[in-house]
Amino acid sequence: MEKETASFQGAADAVANGRSLKNFIGHSVAFRSIIETIDIVAKRQSSVIITGQTGTGKEMVARQIHHRSLRADKVFVPVDCSSLSGQIFESQLFGHSKGSFTGAVRDTLGFFRAANTGTIFLDEIGELELDLQAKLLRVLQESAVTPVGEVKAYPIDVRVICATNRDILQMVRAGTFRADLYFRLNIIKIEVPLLKERKEDIAILADYFLDKQANLYDEPPKTLAPHTLKILESYDWPGNVRQLANAMEHAYVTSKANIIAPLSLPAEILTGDTIMSANEEVFMSFDDIKRKMVIQAMQKTNGRKMAAAELLKIDHRKLARLVEKFDLQPTWR
Repeated sequence: MEKETASFQGAADAVANGRSLKNFIGHSVAFRSIIETIDIVAKRQSSVIITGQTGTGKEMVARQIHHRSLRADKVFVPVDCSSLSGQIFESQLFGHSKGSFTGAVRDTLGFFRAANTGTIFLDEIGELELDLQAKLLRVLQESAVTPVGEVKAYPIDVRVICATNRDILQMVRAGTFRADLYFRLNIIKIEVPLLKERKEDIAILADYFLDKQANLYDEPPKTLAPHTLKILESYDWPGNVRQLANAMEHAYVTSKANIIAPLSLPAEILTGDTIMSANEEVFMSFDDIKRKMVIQAMQKTNGRKMAAAELLKIDHRKLARLVEKFDLQPTWR
């Protein structure tokens, strides 16, 4: 029996501040575990910290919590804590009064008051400077915001969801993140797994991203050849789901055929290249080296075997045998 795909496709999921939530899909054990946790915490008011590497879908998890909560019909306000600092960010978070600093030409609400009765999502909370951490803690303790340049506090009713790709507990130990703020925020913790830890979801996600491209261009759908999918499932995905989405866009655009062959994938995926640390040693077999060279030559020449053979300085018949061996038939022939 085919595995049932778990996803939230209800009316509230159709639009989230103008963004579709339908790509929050999967059927792996890791994915289902996240869904179960979201189901448990969504109807509560507790603060949540979402952890995971860049591109794993932390904001998507935050939006799912909001859209399955009692605040689903209220606003969801995402804030990138890594983008601003100092007084500018303080005024962005808490608002300011006209004339409170240079450039303050009008009163502003700030993100917290704009999110009143809804949800605020503080992305990359680990990037917040210590003085802003203290002010954020006060807001959470008092459920009130005092804009920059004012003394009046404005009461707020906001659910706080945070996300980070850093080890916040280690930051607490190092003194770069306030322990009291950490314990205030860390009521519920959700860890989003790497894509390589939920490889059962790669096929369904890839199909979704390809269908998205077909809908964008109003064209017939394209599908992955079996060996193309095998390559995707064996890759480590350092960029996680975001990288997979980009790879499927690349494959869709470069493939003239409706069945996408391996050579339409980005070169780094075909060759297995990932971002590695400086002290990491990687050894490749001779077959891996030959495969990588053939891929690069075939992509450089848009699949023209004679031209690729010239680049590699080998006989075109030998190249043809290597192309067959590595299953690298181009889709643009």
